[in-house]
Amino acid sequence: MFDDLNAAIGDQPPPVATTTELVTRLRGYLKHLSDIAVADVGCSPTAEMGLLVERGRPLREEPLPPDRQRAVGLARRLAFLTEDLVGALIEARYLKGPDE
Repeated sequence: MFDDLNAAIGDQPPPVATTTELVTRLRGYLKHLSDIAVADVGCSPTAEMGLLVERGRPLREEPLPPDRQRAVGLARRLAFLTEDLVGALIEARYLKGPDE
């Protein structure tokens, strides 16, 4: 996941040939992390997690633009939101951080 996040928001834009697959994988990561955030019915997600999950729903459903520049933009938006959700999940102790 972190390699894909770096590919989307790193110094270089992702290669044309891999942008579609990258968007697909990022959507999957965001869906999986969103599921983790809301999975425990006995423990509500934090307000930040709830907001990120809500922001992610329409983004995951957004059609892949045919224009490469816009497709890269979608990949970047997905990556930034995924990165924010990972941080919120780690902070709320739903996931272990890299140092744990």
